[in-house]
Amino acid sequence: MQNTSPSPPPVLPDATLIDTHCHLDMQAYDSDLDHVLEQAADAGIRNIITIGIDLASSRAAVKLADRYPQIYATVGVHPHEANNVTPAILDELSLLSKAPKVVGYGEIGLDYAKNYAPREVQRKVFATQLELAKQLDLPVVIHDREAHDETIQLLRATGPFHKRGVMHCFSGDVSLARQVIDLGFYISIPGIVTFKNAKDLQEVVRETDIQHLILETDGPFLAPVPFRGKRNTPAKIAYTAQMVAELKQMSLHDVAAMTTKNAIDLFRLPG
Repeated sequence: MQNTSPSPPPVLPDATLIDTHCHLDMQAYDSDLDHVLEQAADAGIRNIITIGIDLASSRAAVKLADRYPQIYATVGVHPHEANNVTPAILDELSLLSKAPKVVGYGEIGLDYAKNYAPREVQRKVFATQLELAKQLDLPVVIHDREAHDETIQLLRATGPFHKRGVMHCFSGDVSLARQVIDLGFYISIPGIVTFKNAKDLQEVVRETDIQHLILETDGPFLAPVPFRGKRNTPAKIAYTAQMVAELKQMSLHDVAAMTTKNAIDLFRLPG
């Protein structure tokens, strides 16, 4: 039975965390965003990167980054929206990317689980946006769901990526993780790692050096245990960090310090 009164997230008095992937513009946060951000600050979350998934959300992400000092933004079009991509949209995303707090291009990639857009369209749009990200000199945020082989093939074909990137919400095995790292990319660990049935992801965490890992919520989705099935918020990333620490037999402080350093390096954040 799920714990209905979970303990508060661990507070880090001498280390901080970064939520590298959240969707703060979504309706789930409309009524209490300021409170959500206050909770995050109280839990030791120093920065949140809010992610663009289409033109509207990319605009919203940039506005949120302008409004709140702790928030940064990315711009891009998710594979679910690949059918709607036009040259004019890509031009506007290019302009948006020039905003001072845009730190990455994405969420872009392939999704063969839902197939909201035809696979050939997804591949074409993904390749186009990868090239655009390189032109814009931004790291890429990759969505890969049930499309591991083709995602890696396209990344190899369009690389190298001098600003690197991250495989968001990593869903592969240790072999795929090694291929991603060989590209110079980071592996992003979501709250799924706390689920009992997440054996592959837990093995990835055990076998991957901490220097290649960053953390995310993917909020409002994928809340960690003991909040599974409820709204995810940036403060809950502390539970994910705690599980990573247990799997790697490291202190929570060291996991926070190293994943924060990795996020700062990848997204060129202050500090």
